[in-house]
Amino acid sequence: MKKIIYSLLLALVCNLSGFAQAVLPTTWSFTTTSLPTGWTESSTVFYTASGNTPPCKKFSATGETLTIFFASNPGNLTYYLAGNSFSGGTFLVEESANGTTWTTLHSHTAPPAATYTLFTDVPNSLTRYIRFNYTNKVTGNIGLDDVNIALGAATPAQEINVKQATTTILSGGNYVTASPVSTMLPINFTIENLGTTNPLNISGVTITGPNAADFAVGSTPSSIAGLANGTLTINFTPSVAGNRNAIINIANDDSDENPYIINVLGIGGSFATEPTAQPTNLTFANVKTYRLSASFTDAATIPDGYLVLRKKGSAIAGIPADGLSYKRGDLVGDAQVVYSGASTAFTPNNIVASTGYYFAVYAYNGPGVYRNYLQANPLTGNVMTPATMMPTGYYNAINTASATFVTDLHNLINPHMEQYYSNYSTRMISLFAARDTTDDRRVITCVYSGENKVYTEPFDFTTQGYSREHTYCHNWMPTNPADLLPEYNDYHHLFPTNQNNANAVRSNYPLGKVVTVSSSYMGCKFGLDANGHMVFEPRDEHKGDAARAMMYESVCYNSVSGNNWKFPSYISGSIPYGQDQYVLKQWALQDLPNNWEISRNDFIDSLQNNRNPFIDNPEYVCYVNFSDMTYETNGCSASIEEQLMNAFIVYPNPAKKELFLHVDATTILSYEIIDMQGRTVKSNAVSNLSVVNINTESMRAGSYIVKVKTPYGEVQKSLIIE
Repeated sequence: MKKIIYSLLLALVCNLSGFAQAVLPTTWSFTTTSLPTGWTESSTVFYTASGNTPPCKKFSATGETLTIFFASNPGNLTYYLAGNSFSGGTFLVEESANGTTWTTLHSHTAPPAATYTLFTDVPNSLTRYIRFNYTNKVTGNIGLDDVNIALGAATPAQEINVKQATTTILSGGNYVTASPVSTMLPINFTIENLGTTNPLNISGVTITGPNAADFAVGSTPSSIAGLANGTLTINFTPSVAGNRNAIINIANDDSDENPYIINVLGIGGSFATEPTAQPTNLTFANVKTYRLSASFTDAATIPDGYLVLRKKGSAIAGIPADGLSYKRGDLVGDAQVVYSGASTAFTPNNIVASTGYYFAVYAYNGPGVYRNYLQANPLTGNVMTPATMMPTGYYNAINTASATFVTDLHNLINPHMEQYYSNYSTRMISLFAARDTTDDRRVITCVYSGENKVYTEPFDFTTQGYSREHTYCHNWMPTNPADLLPEYNDYHHLFPTNQNNANAVRSNYPLGKVVTVSSSYMGCKFGLDANGHMVFEPRDEHKGDAARAMMYESVCYNSVSGNNWKFPSYISGSIPYGQDQYVLKQWALQDLPNNWEISRNDFIDSLQNNRNPFIDNPEYVCYVNFSDMTYETNGCSASIEEQLMNAFIVYPNPAKKELFLHVDATTILSYEIIDMQGRTVKSNAVSNLSVVNINTESMRAGSYIVKVKTPYGEVQKSLIIE
């Protein structure tokens, strides 16, 4: 095994991740973004819905690598590999004894397209590094999954290995222990000889480091036979409370691990030494509606790490408790952890427009249950995100009074930079939709139902039972069944939804107001509307979002290749009716864009280089007739009047004993029934009811006018009483 260059500073903070070695056998199926010990990668990108056992590692650019550094003689290397439209490039599997000089173990110039195939390579016995390297991308990407390096066969030569209890401590690795001040604690290490024949000779054990006087060698073996072991005892007696650091050097005749080094962080008492100073100079950069980054200056005496807390709207009062190692997403009083580690930079997620974010940064020392925070006077700062990232003058050429309004709007947002359906998880989920929750997990919300789905990264649609919902149904598209076109991949109308309980229920049905519920899941419903049509109703918080997404899709792709993207009036033989545009217009005007939707529009603009104009200008919905994609001359005034007239349902009509009044997608404030002589025979203020039930048994047979008042104006219809 290779020598490790030891850093006293790194030993003090117990953070040697950059030099850590994997213990063989080592394996990874890419089920989490937390790399196994000894594994490093140049980028964190996954295919979440594919692989031999999804998800899998995605290599998408020249120079992307995955490297494994391990501690002993390797056995067979096995892995699954596939190409996604891969052609003409080179993907190498390389090996190295020192991490500097590399030789090719396997060159892949034609991985099997879209089929994950098992490969087995045999590394050299002296190899300590394996690297997967996309050295030359021409077209396409590489998928890598289920990588495993077996432990090689033992050799006759002596080979040292050290364990504490059942855990191997690699040379250059760390061990943490604690004891009350002035109380001796014996620490027993097992020294193994992994060689089959030659004895392992121990010529001496020395202790160095800043607090070496608190450690003493109790006993040590002098020689260990092949495949045998012996016990090294180190006595730890802390003289004072806090950190007591030392280095154990085991001199031996292993050819490449002499001396064998163990970095010991001893703790006197319960906690590590408290930091003496907080960091300074918290600054914010790249502040957008959907993202920001922050950095600060190390404390004068650099601690082991920093805990960063965040809160919306006001200063943080929460204080971390000693002895607890918080993870991203954990709650500390009134705040949430956004980062914990040694870096002086962090990038929080779940950022939205027009919001003030407050941060507090605490220095800490010690790992795990020994962690000690400097709780007084944390570094604090706050930042306000902008209201929008809409480019200045973006809509200068758009005029709602122009007869070419619909065409002008289309030309503004199409063409644009195409994204890919398969990248939705790594871009929309990971970079925008996901937010932190406890224990370093993430959560996304089903937009239809409001269900919060908690998961451990990376997000996988199949595993989590979710889908990328086409709000404008794929089956409605004039280009259906094509699924490689921009309209299928457009992120503006793709949202995460629960597959079985929301997406599959919605199916190809139009969106509408359910009055007779057949089924429901949390905030969404499926059933009959007032016209007797089966419709799907999203939760209230998503109604405007869904409407604007469908309107965007229609305008963006209308006329492309001669296709008309009007809302369908006839969906299928089993759904012999279409999407009511007036319901969606009402939703769009009632549920106006919130900060999250504005931020989402800005983020997608950063990817696609186009915007949803109905988010930036909600009134635009009034100037498009989505039943034929023509210009609506009178705009909102005519549109709302027509919406109310189309949405006002009086049933049964003629009526006998009772009458129901319903104005789809809005509420009724009052009603009035007027006879043919202009006399009011019934009236009432009903306080925002969606359906009004009137007893008509006492009314004379004849013709009447029934009038209702809504938040958007009055509407009336003829009524017959039998």
